[in-house]
Amino acid sequence: MAFINDNYLELQDSYLFSTIARKVNEFVAANPDKKIIRMGIGDVTRPLVPAVTEAMHKAVDEMGKSETFRGYGPEQGYDFLHEAVQDYYKKMGVTLETDEIFISDGAKSDVGNITDIFGSENIVMIPDPVYPVYVDTNIMSGREIVYLDSNASNNFSPLPPTDNDVCPDLIYLCSPNNPTGAAYSKEQLAKWVEYAKENHAIILYDAAYECFISDPTLPRSIFEIEGAKECAIEFCSLSKTAGFTGTRCGYTIVPKALKGQDSNGEEVVINKLWLRRQTTKFNGVPYIIQRGAAAVFTEEGQKQVKENVAYYAENARIIADTMKECGITYYGGDNSPYIWLECPNNMKSWDFFDYLLNEIAVVGTPGAGFGNNGEGYFRLTAFGNRENTQEAMERFKTLFKK
Repeated sequence: MAFINDNYLELQDSYLFSTIARKVNEFVAANPDKKIIRMGIGDVTRPLVPAVTEAMHKAVDEMGKSETFRGYGPEQGYDFLHEAVQDYYKKMGVTLETDEIFISDGAKSDVGNITDIFGSENIVMIPDPVYPVYVDTNIMSGREIVYLDSNASNNFSPLPPTDNDVCPDLIYLCSPNNPTGAAYSKEQLAKWVEYAKENHAIILYDAAYECFISDPTLPRSIFEIEGAKECAIEFCSLSKTAGFTGTRCGYTIVPKALKGQDSNGEEVVINKLWLRRQTTKFNGVPYIIQRGAAAVFTEEGQKQVKENVAYYAENARIIADTMKECGITYYGGDNSPYIWLECPNNMKSWDFFDYLLNEIAVVGTPGAGFGNNGEGYFRLTAFGNRENTQEAMERFKTLFKK
């Protein structure tokens, strides 16, 4: 008999978005004549931009010729994409070495896989509410999780705890935040960097939504903060930046200055461990995809993808304006594609989900699915097309406009 990893038995039976899909499918089966507007899962609707598709077409042609065909590539990504990411970070004032950049099939994969190189005895600090992957992957590894209250009193941007009851080893931060839309200032992130260094902890920083930051005073990378290279790993993705949700490409920055400790108390360079993990368990992102990704960072590519980001940002503004018109308290919308709203009339999150689905056929994400502090809140995304976003908000007004 093969023994299982008992930690998997501690997981909820269904991933949040699987539950939502089941409920929506049941509604569609019972109401085939109703038009569903989906504002739940953060999937994009705008197509890949011309600069990307042109680069991918060219790469396909290369793969069809013996003299330019490529087989296995470097697991950590091709140099041309490393250099493109390097240049992108330079514009933020951040200098990276090429071997600190690891190309992957998306931030979700790396956020989960990074746990491979850390011991199960580590104590993990995770804000609540939070992207479920942070929690589930650490439950799978059997780690102790300490939750940090993220709520209205701290504008869903919690700062380091001042008590010393628990000393975390790994700290998850996401800015702009999924699900709340809150974004940390440089001063706030500096406090987290200071805290991590004082406690010899490592920050796992999810910057998947950095492209939505329009306020120039807000950091787009944790490495804009002095000392962060000694205590942080950064994950980023082209899913929202350039519509790669179905194309799959992202990157993780592991500074060579970052160190952990082995069981004998000896320092170990984290970068080397991650390289070893990736070269063992990952065969790399396809050449064609990486050529498309590199095109994102060209002058023309940046112009085009920023137009798509602006499109979604306008959707966020439309949703936020509707919340104001309906007198509903909300967070996010600025510097973020997510609107985190307080459920009207003290409704529970899943009750509000059912109410919107049954009354106006609009789908969002119940805040309770992101943690205990998400109860009573609800997430709407700005990734739909303009027509559907506007229609959904008109339907919303029929229920809540005062």
